[in-house]
Amino acid sequence: MARPRKWRRVCTLPQISLFGPIDLSLGINKIIIMTVEEYESIRLMDLKGLNQQECAEVMGIARSTIQRIYNDARRKLADSMVNGKMLKIEGGDYKLCSDFEDKKNCDGCICHRHRHAKNVKMEG
Repeated sequence: MARPRKWRRVCTLPQISLFGPIDLSLGINKIIIMTVEEYESIRLMDLKGLNQQECAEVMGIARSTIQRIYNDARRKLADSMVNGKMLKIEGGDYKLCSDFEDKKNCDGCICHRHRHAKNVKMEG
Protein backbone atom coordinates (compact mmCIF):
# COMPACT_ATOMS: atom_id res chain seq x y z
CA MET A 1 0.00 0.00 0.00
CA ALA A 2 1.35 3.41 -0.96
CA ARG A 3 2.21 5.91 1.73
CA PRO A 4 -0.40 8.69 1.96
CA ARG A 5 0.75 12.05 0.64
CA LYS A 6 1.47 14.73 3.20
CA TRP A 7 -0.52 17.95 2.94
CA ARG A 8 1.57 20.94 1.87
CA ARG A 9 0.99 24.16 3.80
CA VAL A 10 0.01 27.06 1.53
CA CYS A 11 -0.40 30.62 2.84
CA THR A 12 -2.71 31.96 0.17
CA LEU A 13 -4.33 30.95 -3.09
CA PRO A 14 -3.34 32.80 -6.26
CA GLN A 15 -5.49 35.83 -7.08
CA ILE A 16 -5.21 35.00 -10.78
CA SER A 17 -5.16 31.37 -11.83
CA LEU A 18 -4.99 31.51 -15.64
CA PHE A 19 -2.10 32.97 -17.63
CA GLY A 20 -1.18 32.82 -21.27
CA PRO A 21 -0.54 34.54 -24.56
CA ILE A 22 -2.65 37.57 -25.43
CA ASP A 23 -2.91 36.59 -29.10
CA LEU A 24 -5.09 33.49 -29.04
CA SER A 25 -5.44 33.51 -32.84
CA LEU A 26 -2.20 31.54 -33.08
CA GLY A 27 -4.22 28.38 -32.54
CA ILE A 28 -2.29 27.31 -29.46
CA ASN A 29 -4.76 25.48 -27.30
CA LYS A 30 -2.54 23.51 -24.95
CA ILE A 31 -3.03 24.19 -21.26
CA ILE A 32 -0.37 23.41 -18.67
CA ILE A 33 -1.65 22.68 -15.17
CA MET A 34 0.47 23.97 -12.28
CA THR A 35 -0.58 22.78 -8.83
CA VAL A 36 -1.16 25.24 -6.01
CA GLU A 37 1.89 23.92 -4.13
CA GLU A 38 4.05 24.44 -7.24
CA TYR A 39 2.76 28.01 -7.39
CA GLU A 40 3.52 28.45 -3.67
CA SER A 41 7.11 27.23 -4.16
CA ILE A 42 7.65 29.84 -6.91
CA ARG A 43 6.07 32.54 -4.71
CA LEU A 44 8.18 31.70 -1.66
CA MET A 45 11.53 31.16 -3.37
CA ASP A 46 11.49 33.48 -6.38
CA LEU A 47 9.33 36.30 -5.01
CA LYS A 48 9.99 36.17 -1.25
CA GLY A 49 13.64 35.07 -1.58
CA LEU A 50 13.52 31.99 0.64
CA ASN A 51 15.99 29.18 0.06
CA GLN A 52 14.83 25.58 -0.38
CA GLN A 53 15.24 24.68 3.29
CA GLU A 54 13.27 27.73 4.47
CA CYS A 55 10.56 27.08 1.89
CA ALA A 56 10.31 23.43 2.96
CA GLU A 57 9.91 24.47 6.61
CA VAL A 58 7.19 27.00 5.77
CA MET A 59 5.29 24.43 3.70
CA GLY A 60 5.83 21.65 6.25
CA ILE A 61 7.58 19.20 3.91
CA ALA A 62 11.07 17.78 3.32
CA ARG A 63 13.70 19.77 1.43
CA SER A 64 13.96 17.02 -1.19
CA THR A 65 10.20 17.28 -1.78
CA ILE A 66 10.28 21.05 -2.23
CA GLN A 67 13.22 20.68 -4.61
CA ARG A 68 11.14 18.36 -6.81
CA ILE A 69 8.04 20.58 -6.58
CA TYR A 70 10.06 23.71 -7.43
CA ASN A 71 11.80 22.06 -10.40
CA ASP A 72 8.44 20.90 -11.78
CA ALA A 73 6.99 24.40 -11.34
CA ARG A 74 9.91 26.09 -13.13
CA ARG A 75 9.72 23.59 -15.99
CA LYS A 76 5.99 24.28 -16.43
CA LEU A 77 6.52 28.04 -16.24
CA ALA A 78 9.27 27.90 -18.86
CA ASP A 79 7.18 25.69 -21.17
CA SER A 80 4.30 28.14 -20.93
CA MET A 81 6.44 31.20 -21.64
CA VAL A 82 8.69 29.76 -24.34
CA ASN A 83 6.04 27.78 -26.22
CA GLY A 84 3.13 30.20 -25.72
CA LYS A 85 0.91 27.78 -23.81
CA MET A 86 -1.80 28.67 -21.33
CA LEU A 87 -0.87 28.10 -17.67
CA LYS A 88 -3.63 27.23 -15.21
CA ILE A 89 -3.07 26.97 -11.46
CA GLU A 90 -5.33 24.43 -9.78
CA GLY A 91 -5.42 21.32 -7.64
CA GLY A 92 -2.73 19.62 -5.63
CA ASP A 93 -2.21 18.21 -2.15
CA TYR A 94 -2.38 21.34 -0.01
CA LYS A 95 -4.16 22.95 2.89
CA LEU A 96 -4.36 26.66 3.55
CA CYS A 97 -2.62 27.80 6.73
CA SER A 98 -5.96 28.77 8.21
CA ASP A 99 -7.16 25.16 7.79
CA PHE A 100 -4.37 23.64 9.88
CA GLU A 101 -5.42 22.72 13.38
CA ASP A 102 -1.92 22.76 14.83
CA LYS A 103 -1.39 26.51 15.06
CA LYS A 104 1.99 25.93 16.73
CA ASN A 105 3.46 25.40 13.25
CA CYS A 106 1.88 28.56 11.95
CA ASP A 107 4.78 30.70 13.21
CA GLY A 108 6.81 29.37 10.27
CA CYS A 109 4.25 30.81 7.90
CA ILE A 110 5.29 34.09 6.32
CA CYS A 111 1.74 35.40 6.03
CA HIS A 112 1.10 34.92 9.76
CA ARG A 113 4.53 35.67 11.13
CA HIS A 114 3.55 39.21 12.18
CA ARG A 115 0.93 37.80 14.55
CA HIS A 116 3.46 35.69 16.40
CA ALA A 117 6.37 38.10 16.33
CA LYS A 118 8.18 38.49 19.62
CA ASN A 119 8.63 41.97 20.99
CA VAL A 120 12.07 43.16 20.06
CA LYS A 121 13.57 46.30 21.54
CA MET A 122 14.92 48.43 18.72
CA GLU A 123 18.05 50.38 19.55
CA GLY A 124 18.75 53.80 18.19
